Amino acid sequence: MSVNVNRNVSDQFYRYKMPRLIAKVEGKGNGIKTVIVNMVDVAKALNRPPTYPTKFFGCELGAQTQFDSKNDRYIVNGSHEANKLQDMLDGFIRKFVLCPECDNPETDLHVNPKKQTIGNSCKACGYRGMLDTRHKLCTFILKNPPESDSGSVKKEKEKKNRKKDKENGSGSGDAGNHNEIDAPDAVHGDDDDEDWAEETTEEAQRRRMEEISDHAKNLTLSEDLEKTLEERVNMFYNFVKQKKESGAIDSADKEILAEAERLDVRAMGPLILSELLFNENIRDQIKKYKRHFLRFCHNDKKAQKYLLGGFECVVKLHQTQLLPRVPIILKDLYDADLLEEDVILTWAEKVSKKYVSKELAKEIHAKAAPFVKWLKEAEEESEGSEEEEKEEDENVEVVYSSSARELKVETVQPEKKEEDDDLDIDAI
Repeated sequence: MSVNVNRNVSDQFYRYKMPRLIAKVEGKGNGIKTVIVNMVDVAKALNRPPTYPTKFFGCELGAQTQFDSKNDRYIVNGSHEANKLQDMLDGFIRKFVLCPECDNPETDLHVNPKKQTIGNSCKACGYRGMLDTRHKLCTFILKNPPESDSGSVKKEKEKKNRKKDKENGSGSGDAGNHNEIDAPDAVHGDDDDEDWAEETTEEAQRRRMEEISDHAKNLTLSEDLEKTLEERVNMFYNFVKQKKESGAIDSADKEILAEAERLDVRAMGPLILSELLFNENIRDQIKKYKRHFLRFCHNDKKAQKYLLGGFECVVKLHQTQLLPRVPIILKDLYDADLLEEDVILTWAEKVSKKYVSKELAKEIHAKAAPFVKWLKEAEEESEGSEEEEKEEDENVEVVYSSSARELKVETVQPEKKEEDDDLDIDAI
C-alpha cells in the first residue's frame, strides 16, 4: 500500500507516492533489532540513499544502526513499531526531502565536504538554499554524500583536467592562439575564478570570516557528537572541573548548561555536578550552587533522578557524616525546588544498586523514611483541606442590600428537613 510522500496532503491523486514502511522485529533480549524490509523502495521514492532515513531513525531513537547494502538489509537496534517509524519518517521528509518553498519532494542534496555545507535545490520551483547542519544526521551526510552528487563532482574535475591539458598543449604552440583558446573558458565560467571576484571590502571580509568560524564550530560540534556517551560525559566532567579549579565556577552556570547541551548530556549534568561540587558540607553547598542545579533540574524529572543518584554517591563517599543526615539533606533539596515531590516518592518505592551497593541503598532509604512519610502526610492533608474548602464554598452566600455600601459574605447553614414540617394537622 502506498501513501503520499507529504502526508499533510490528503489528496488521493497526489502524484508523489511512496510505499508504507514495513518493519520486522528479529531476535530477543539484548540482541533484539528491527529490520526495515522495504527501505530501498522507500528511499528510491524519496530520491535519497536508504542509509539516510535509517541513520535518521537511529539519531532520533538514540539507537545504533546497521547497513548491509548487498543484501538490502537496513537495521535499527531495538524493537520499534512500523507506525512509529512511519511518523518519524515524516520528520525526515520535512527536514531533508521537501522543498521549503513549494513543499514538493523534487529536491537534490549538494554536499561540499570542504566547506562542511549541504545545499538543497528544487527542480520544481528552482529554489536553492542551505540545510541547517545542526542535526546529527548532517554529520553522516557530510561523510557519506549522495552518489549522484559525488559523480557530478568527478565529472567537473575531469572537465577541468581536460581544459588544463588543452591549455598546456596550446601554450607550447603559437602564443597568439593561446588567448583565443582561453577566451571561451573565461566566458564559460566552469573554473573557480568566480571565488576571486568576490567583494574585497572590510564588511565582506568580515562576513566571510564569520562564515568560516561558523563552519568550524559546526565541524567541532559534529566531531564531538560522534563520540561515545562515556567520552562526552568525561569531556563535560573535565570542563566543570576546569571551571572549579580556575575559581570561575560560581558565575559559570550558563556556560556549564551550554556545554552539557552541546555534548548532548544535559540530563546527566546533576550527576556530574554532585560529584564535583558536593562533599560533607552538602547542606551549605546546596544553597551556594542552587542556581547551577536549577538550570538542569527545573521541570526535568530525568535530571532530578540523576541528582538523586549523585546524592547517593556523595553519601557513599562521606558515609559517617552524611548517612544520619539523609532526611535533612533531602528536605533541603526539596525546599530548594531541585527535587519534585513525585520524583522523591517514586525513588523511595524501589531500592536500586545503580550508584551504590544494595546494602547502602537500603540504609539510605531507611534513613529517608521519616521525610518520605512527612511528604505523604502533607500530600494527604493538602487533599483534605481542598475538600473542606470546597464544602465551605458551597455554603457561602453573597447577600446584597441596597442600603449597604459593600457586599457581605455570610455562611448559610444547610437546612435540616423534618418530616413533621410536611404534615398539616388541621388538614387531616
